[in-house]
Amino acid sequence: MGRREPTGPASRVTAADVARRAGVSASAVSRVFTPGASVSKGTSDKVRKAAEALGYRPNILARAMITGKSRIIGLVVAHLDNQFYPEALERLSTALQAHGYHILVFMTAQAEAPVDEVLRGIMDYQIDGLVLASVSISSDLAERCRALGLPVVLFNRSQDDARVSAVTSDNVSGGRRVAEFLIAGGHRRIAYIAGWEGASTQRDRELGLTVGLMAHNREIHARAVGGFTTEGAAAATHALFGADNPPDAVFVANDIMAFAVIDTLRFALGLSVPDDVSVVGYDDVPAAAWPAYALTTVRQSAEAMVAETVTTLIEEIEATRSAPRRVAIDGPLILRGSARIPEGWPQ
Repeated sequence: MGRREPTGPASRVTAADVARRAGVSASAVSRVFTPGASVSKGTSDKVRKAAEALGYRPNILARAMITGKSRIIGLVVAHLDNQFYPEALERLSTALQAHGYHILVFMTAQAEAPVDEVLRGIMDYQIDGLVLASVSISSDLAERCRALGLPVVLFNRSQDDARVSAVTSDNVSGGRRVAEFLIAGGHRRIAYIAGWEGASTQRDRELGLTVGLMAHNREIHARAVGGFTTEGAAAATHALFGADNPPDAVFVANDIMAFAVIDTLRFALGLSVPDDVSVVGYDDVPAAAWPAYALTTVRQSAEAMVAETVTTLIEEIEATRSAPRRVAIDGPLILRGSARIPEGWPQ
């Protein structure tokens, strides 16, 4: 193994140094370290061997200033306590890296409002695209992104602004499927625990449940708001089951809240799940399969949603498609032990 030549702050290795050592042009060095650029294997091997010996690292920010492309995607995310997001974000990062992009993550606790202040700071990084996971963007900032040619894709959230691309699960279809399932199971008092009222996912899941019940001349028996938090879900459960004529089934807007509902029913209220009450969630996060919960839930496919998000984003960045794209991916109802399974219901 060759000995690496010493370098330091006063002797920063340049692409020209690598080119001289490898016996190639400086433009060949640039192509080797540019994702997607055309370069022969022989040239690539020589350049990378020289770079390793010299301790060379390409200056991505300098290259961005020259080319106008940083190969960086900004990602704004809230609700990392929801197990759906860590898996989805890992998949998103891996998929973007396969296309030669990296993500720069920004956290926000303000999922309940457009994250304009965070986004204004992100734009200083000369990102090539933007993914907003479970947060929204104001109409004014959406127009500014459009004027700058900055592609924006909403992940697991949509909004009425037709200028912004969005990828979600088919939340309406999922809610309707839950209604059909619970009615087929003989439930008469079907309640709903909502997430944050302003979220499109919350709105559409409730709409699906309502439409599904209406098809059988039924309506939601009772409703409470959990706000997509475990504390809120526990309080909502106490409110629903402290009232007269309590529910015999509960559809919960996401799995994280559903776990809190099951715990509250069992350990605070002394009820059996599913003998006394059926509980259905939405997401199918890993813990839903744990024996402690065995949660029946609508599955959101993180893999499919990420694939559609990356496709949409890359097409907008590379200008192969200009019109915004709305994608809603249907997901199955995963049957486990937290809800009564109707006789003859397809497994």
